[in-house]
Amino acid sequence: MKNKAVIYCRVSSREQEETGYSLPAQEKLLKEYAERKGFEIIKVFSVAESASGSKQRKVFSEMVDFINKNKIPNLLCEKVDRLTRNLKEAVVANDWVEENTDRQIHFVKQNLVVHKNAKSDEKFRWDIEIVLAKKYIANLSEEVKKGQKEKLAQGWLPTKPPIGYLTVGEKGHKTHIVDFDKAPFIRKMFELYSTGNCSTPALVKIMYKEGLRGRTNKEIGKSRVYDMLSDPFYYGAMKWNEEVFSAKHEPLITKELFDLVQEKLNRKFKVPQYQKHLPVFKAKIDCIECGGTITWETQKGNWYGHCNHYKSCSQKKWYRQEAVEELLFPHFDGVAPRTPKVLKILEKALKESHASEIEYHTSSVNEINKTLETAQRRLEAIYEDKIDKKITPEFYNRKFLEYTKDKEEALEALKKVNDGNTKYYQAGFAIHELALKASKIYNSKKATTEDKRLLLSKVFSNLHLNSSDIKPDFTLAFEFLREWIPVLNKTFEPLENLVTKGKDATFVTFHPVGLRG
Repeated sequence: MKNKAVIYCRVSSREQEETGYSLPAQEKLLKEYAERKGFEIIKVFSVAESASGSKQRKVFSEMVDFINKNKIPNLLCEKVDRLTRNLKEAVVANDWVEENTDRQIHFVKQNLVVHKNAKSDEKFRWDIEIVLAKKYIANLSEEVKKGQKEKLAQGWLPTKPPIGYLTVGEKGHKTHIVDFDKAPFIRKMFELYSTGNCSTPALVKIMYKEGLRGRTNKEIGKSRVYDMLSDPFYYGAMKWNEEVFSAKHEPLITKELFDLVQEKLNRKFKVPQYQKHLPVFKAKIDCIECGGTITWETQKGNWYGHCNHYKSCSQKKWYRQEAVEELLFPHFDGVAPRTPKVLKILEKALKESHASEIEYHTSSVNEINKTLETAQRRLEAIYEDKIDKKITPEFYNRKFLEYTKDKEEALEALKKVNDGNTKYYQAGFAIHELALKASKIYNSKKATTEDKRLLLSKVFSNLHLNSSDIKPDFTLAFEFLREWIPVLNKTFEPLENLVTKGKDATFVTFHPVGLRG
């Protein structure tokens, strides 16, 4: 009857796997050894290089439990550093051998067999190999960290990107690109959460229904959704060891949208709600005196809001929802064109100014990109000079900081230009979709609570209430309308004439991002 044995295989890195140390290669070597020695292989345990530290420890523990439970006396490994990655595992392996004279560990490539009655020089070799294995792993860890640091310095994430991106390129030159199948879902997820109308559990259900799936094609859990909403990678940065770095990949959302989501994700009291009985103004209004969130309660079928006095506050009044809406309607009217004809004037003005906006944006981006390319070329040049030892480390460090600063300033300038361009289209969207119909949509009998809350989030960034009035903070697009609609409504004919004079005059008058003549 053959003596029973278990095989344990492990590779430390992808490089090892690609240079003949792969798991199948180890398994083949150990099975051939078992055949020569007359061992019966009961089970093979393998740990891939991609496994996390916790996964590796788990497999090691499972292997030890298996050989103890099944009373298997022989353990076959390629080398010592394949079995023990730290002193703790070495102690476990050593104790297992010392407990029974029948137990043996065979390190095939090192021609070393460890057992309780082994000679002193063999045990000495075992001790030395453990120390060397520990040193090897420590050195490997240092090399990995060095590689990660260099990758971060180059502007790329050292590990897999989050959902919405793909990894491309050869080994040592891998970068991240947008996954165009998943990216629209990510943008929608941020936009939905930014409205304050749904919690992370609700977002999980909504996005799954929309078609978003994880890498295993299953529903993305709420903790994962929370992590995604907190990940700066989506606006063009990257977080590593609690530190945020600038990055080169293409962002999916704006920093402005990311910051808005963080406010709602981390706020103390204004936790987004998604429930059957949801008041329209839940987490939408704060007390103008103390800043506390207005709390809503139902009494005899009607919603009433009041300040909870988290801070010292004199506001005692309870507000019925309908009364608050009456205070809010004039603010809707203040940003709405009085007639469709006025709306058409605005549309015409924005269309004619569109050409100027494109020209301005394109020229700005081109100039900034020239600065960015120059800074990048200089960084690459001094790096080559440093490798070739043409410059001193001190000179390299000084120039590296100088050129990096130039690059970061150019990236920030590019971001501002693109943000401005985004805000331009936000204003256009608001005019076309909401301005004329906002009040009508809100008062429609078909409008659900969710519809009303979504509308409020598009028009107002925040609402402040006191005993007799409500003061709104408009979103960017509607702030633009608030400034210009009264002018249009009061001076209809002169502005209509101005529109027909040419795009330059129109652009000065109506540009929603700033008056650029």
